[in-house]
Amino acid sequence: MTITYKNTPYDKIEVGMEAVYERTCSADDLYVSAHASGDLNPLHLPKEDIDGDGDFEGVAPSLWVASLISAVLGNQLPGPGTLYKSQNLRFLGRAYEGDHLIARVKVTEKLSDYVVALQTTVERADGQMLVEGEAEVIAPRSSQIAKAVSLPGLTVRSHEHFDRLLERARPLPPLVTAVVAPEDRKSLGGALLAAENTLIEPILIGSQSKIKAAADRIGKDLAHLQIIDIESHTQAAATAVAMVREGKAQSIMKGQLHTDVLLAQIVKRDSGLRTDNRLSHVFVMDVPSLDHLLFITDAAINIAPDLEAKVDIVQNAINLALALGEHQPKVGILSAVETVNTKIPSSMDAAILSKMAERGQIKGGIVDGPLAMDNAIDVDAAVTKGITSLVAGRADVLVVPNLESGNMLAKELAYVAHAQVCGVVMGARCPVILTSRADDDQARLMSCAVALLYAASQKA
Repeated sequence: MTITYKNTPYDKIEVGMEAVYERTCSADDLYVSAHASGDLNPLHLPKEDIDGDGDFEGVAPSLWVASLISAVLGNQLPGPGTLYKSQNLRFLGRAYEGDHLIARVKVTEKLSDYVVALQTTVERADGQMLVEGEAEVIAPRSSQIAKAVSLPGLTVRSHEHFDRLLERARPLPPLVTAVVAPEDRKSLGGALLAAENTLIEPILIGSQSKIKAAADRIGKDLAHLQIIDIESHTQAAATAVAMVREGKAQSIMKGQLHTDVLLAQIVKRDSGLRTDNRLSHVFVMDVPSLDHLLFITDAAINIAPDLEAKVDIVQNAINLALALGEHQPKVGILSAVETVNTKIPSSMDAAILSKMAERGQIKGGIVDGPLAMDNAIDVDAAVTKGITSLVAGRADVLVVPNLESGNMLAKELAYVAHAQVCGVVMGARCPVILTSRADDDQARLMSCAVALLYAASQKA
């Protein structure tokens, strides 16, 4: 249905005419107002407690409240074609996030040169007057019917899920972390940022000259940190693994070295950090459009996992989701289709994994598949396709068929859907913080937070 706005031209306007516009003030309205105006007063932002009383302020900026008057004038009375001449305002109260607001205009006088005077008010639904004033506008001269303009959509990219994880992690004792080859600006800066946030206690292992040169480039002092000077990346990785085995470190963080070099030391049968579970990587994602964390696995280690490997991949992801506070995480095993097709191996694996979970061979979560991407995360898509499932449309964990599809999915969410991304390697004796060269400081910080929360859950 096309929405249209019909104006009232000057010669049809009569004294006493009224128009009303209603709107509920949302958190997104406050963020958009701050972006548009540049007003970053924390009183006007959701989830900010400026007075320390434990209550979030969320006070709507008074000029934003008054701007609702403009919506009535421009859309209804006089309507399309109207231009402001003047507006005075008196602010009598405050609006807050969640308040339902009513903006009203009433014609009080017709002046010369197509000018109309109006009484303007904004009040809360409970009758509390918030704004009153008088406006003069230049009314349109002729009748017009305007179609509602299709405005570009706005996405308020808040990452509340990661904020909550960080709040949970900060009070915990920091994780003693062997940082392997932090010899560039990003890898060293990420480790130091995590240390500043009390998430890790870093031990820097690598070329001392390169590490100090990286510190100089970012203006950081390393005098208070332990540096183990080792030129060889292979030997640096082996040293980090040995420190975990000896109880001198509780986690490992990748710096500027190839992933294969680090993992080769971790998976060594006698001197590595292997457990009964196969190693797998889990991306943890805060996607603005989702009301929960999203886990994607495996998109970094297992290239083309067979069924046996997928059992460990699923279990590792469930274990991490549980550690981050997800109760009985819902695991969607992805394929190109949502029905079993013998010609599509991933659909066969998905069906078997689902049955294994039902029989207790995979524990702690609800597993279902095969599911296509749409019906794994969108309830409407699942309903449309007639899928009855506790997981369909509500998946917390997405298990991809292979590394290529997982890597593409994770990067699409990061670069197209503006998700924040972090991740760790599961299945070793300790969490392994496996960062990418393209990761920003926030990704490295959150990867450390996830590792700390997982380690704390294991200790508990």
